[in-house]
Parts: sequence; C-alpha cells; structure tokens
Amino acid sequence: MPSDPLSHLLSTLDFAWRHEPPGGPALTDIQWRADTCGPGSILFFQRFDDGRSDAEVFERYLAASPFAVLVTNRMLDCFERLPFKGVYVTRADAWPQVVGRFCDLVYPLKPAGLHFIGVTGTNGKTTTVKYLESILAANGQRVLSVGTLGVSLDGQPLATTGFTSPPQIELRRLLFARQDHCDVVAMEVSSHALDQGRAFGLPLMNAGWTNFTQDHLDYHGDESAYFAAKARILDLIKDGGRLYCTSPELAGRLAALGAPRVPVETLDAAPLGPEAIRAKPFLALEYNRRNYALATALADGVLGPGPREDWRHLTPVAGRFESRTCANRTIVIDFAHTPDALDTILAAIRAGFPGYRVLTLFGCGGDRDRGKRPLMGAAVARHCDHTIVTSDNPRHEDPERIIDDILAGMPPEGREVVVDRAAAVARLFDLLAQRPPEEPWVALIAGKGHERYIDRNDRKTYYSDQDEVERNLRRLGWA
Repeated sequence: MPSDPLSHLLSTLDFAWRHEPPGGPALTDIQWRADTCGPGSILFFQRFDDGRSDAEVFERYLAASPFAVLVTNRMLDCFERLPFKGVYVTRADAWPQVVGRFCDLVYPLKPAGLHFIGVTGTNGKTTTVKYLESILAANGQRVLSVGTLGVSLDGQPLATTGFTSPPQIELRRLLFARQDHCDVVAMEVSSHALDQGRAFGLPLMNAGWTNFTQDHLDYHGDESAYFAAKARILDLIKDGGRLYCTSPELAGRLAALGAPRVPVETLDAAPLGPEAIRAKPFLALEYNRRNYALATALADGVLGPGPREDWRHLTPVAGRFESRTCANRTIVIDFAHTPDALDTILAAIRAGFPGYRVLTLFGCGGDRDRGKRPLMGAAVARHCDHTIVTSDNPRHEDPERIIDDILAGMPPEGREVVVDRAAAVARLFDLLAQRPPEEPWVALIAGKGHERYIDRNDRKTYYSDQDEVERNLRRLGWA
C-alpha cells in the first residue's frame, strides 16, 4: 500500500505504460523543471517535437536530475537509462488531466472562490488584460493578473515567469499561493498554453479573443492548426459564460466550425469622445479602443453592466505605444512583432499623425516562424518613409541571416541595415537630427517593448529600448 498521497495517486491512475519505482524515498512534491527536483520529486516532463533527439533531451534535462519519478506524455528512447526511477507515460491526450489531478492534490483551489477570465489572440492580450485589471481594481475588486508582463496583484508586480501563460504546475502553484488575496484572476492564454493544456481545470467565467493573424507557425505547423489551438479557449469557458471578440471575420470562422458551446459576441471598437482621447492618447488608436471594448465587456461580467467611464482608470501598458515627444519628433516604443501588429500600429500612426513622416526600426526573432519575416518587412515598407532593419532576439540563428529573410519582402529603396540594436537606435536619432526641425516625424522602435534583454545562444544580455532612447535624448540635448 502506498505510504504517501502522491504515491497513492500514481497507483490509482490509468497510464499507457509504467515502470514502478523500485523502492526509494516517499514522494514529496511535483515539479515541471528538472533542475528544481529533489530526491522525492515527481518530474512532469512534456515532450515536444522540437528537432532534438531523445538522447539529447536525456543528457540536457534528465541525466543529472535527482527526481524519483518521471511522468511524460509519450514513450522516450531513454527509459532504460533510468533503471532506478519510476517512469509513467500518460495516454494520448490525457496529459493535462493527469497533471491536473496532481495539482488538485498539491495545490487545491477553493471551489467557487475565484472568478477566472481569459484573453487570447495573436496581438493585444497584454493590453486587454491590463485594461481589465485597471477597471476592476478601480471598482473594488482584488485582481491577480498573469501574462507576458509577469504576475501582478492589484497592479503591483509580484514575479516574472518567462511565459505568457505559465506551465500548468507553475500556474497552479501561484494561484494556490495567492487565492486568499484576490477575487478575480485575469489571464493571458496563449496558443501554446491552449495546445498544451496549461489552463486545464480553470473554469473561465468569460473570455476575450482579440484577433487572429499569422504567428507561431514554427510550433503549430500551419495556420489551421494555430486557429484550432486558439479555438480551444471555448472549452475552458463554463456554462453560462461567453466569448467576446472584436472581429466579425473571427466570429464567422468560429461559426463555420459548428455551433460554439458558448455564445460568441462581436463587439465594435469603443466610441470615445475628445476628452477621453486627450486624457489617454493611446486610445486614439483603433485597436486599443477594440481592446478597451473587450475589457469593459469582461468587466461587466464581474461588476454588472452600468454607466461607468472606465477609460478614466486606464494607464499606458509597458512597451505598448510608450511615447516621448520632443518638439516635432515623437518616439514610440512598442512590442509589435508580427506582420499584423506592425501593419496595424503603422496604419494607426499614419491616421493619428497626419502630415508626419514615419521612420521605423525593427527586427525579427530567431528560432521562430521564418515565413513571417518577409511579411513583416513588407508591412513596414508599406507605411514608412525610411526603415532601419536590425537584430531582435536571434537566439540560435545568425542575425544577418534573419535580416536577409526580412529584406526579401522589402524594396531596396528607403531602408538600411544596422545589425547591433543599440547602434541602430543611435542611427535612428541621428537621422531625425539631420532633418529640418520644422519637419514632423514619428519614429517607431518595434519588437522589444517591455523586454529588457537580447536573447542569443541561450544567454540573455541586458538591453532596453527605453534605456537607449533616454541615452540618445540626452546625447542630442533633447531630454
């Protein structure tokens, strides 16, 4: 008879394959990272098709870890190298359910204790969640937000996770730790999270879907698989809830898949008067008014509908249309890093700054969908008077090869390449300084947004677009 609750649960669950542990210490905890395991840990290791062999995975993650039991989602060609460990393989598609059972045991959540709200979409998840957080907090709700900017409670940062949507065990761990301190959990839910079941078992009161454009095809394979992953958010919404979106095309595509299990409601961009636009300039952008419409609809689900001026409570979101104005020069920092995001923000800049010339600095990340690189180049070229193509997060790729992929989508005129990103920002300011002072310009620095690093060869080196902007403002005497 198992002597501890974790061993007992292991013995009662149905697995596709198992190798019972040959004795050893009592099981003490569950982990999703091999480097955090102890001798009594169960390591939940989800294996993906990432181009690495099982032998490489074993050497990198499993060989030196002291875990007692390994639970994985498929057979690996290294189990014979774990003779003194327990090894369990879940049945096909049962991974999130199995992990969820262990999370319920170790990190139980109070029934009906929290309202969960999820937001998915290619772009705009962070902005919508942060708008929602501000609205609810201003109306007396204690809000835990989880997303790209990390974990915050009542608007105060608590931790960074390195994920838009943390892995299932990590998410349950942080929810368990904070559940007595919040009323609402507002979460970004990425396509990776939906595909991998990271939010399994969390009943969403309502959800929002901002938009859908090409991204993450390196992971999903094709656009239809990416859309199918996003559509799984419908499965997380509890009975009586609904999905809000601001795209009729998106709603039509969902309807074409068959009758959704919950209603899908399409919203228009929020109409706002001159006072709101003057007070909150970021709401001059139509896509931010769409994000705001989603946030107010999701807030109504908690607060009830009523005559509120929710825009008064909004603040700029880090790395999302952060702007500095120096006479006729407006410098904007934004996280836009997909073809649609660049096309949308540049179209908004053209509409919001009539008569201004536009300069854009951007790059593309390595080890990601190569197909979007020329599309990003084409999107920028459509809107800009001049472009500086630079490096972003090259990861394991050659930055110059990434740039070559971008340039394939751009005409040869009106562009230049500066590989080093800090040098590229300095070049952007030099170009602005060379223009007649009466000539108005908007300079968009895109792709990094809130990030404070350059990721290359498994090393993150500190870097900040914001710091580089301030440095160059001081250099030119514009600060």
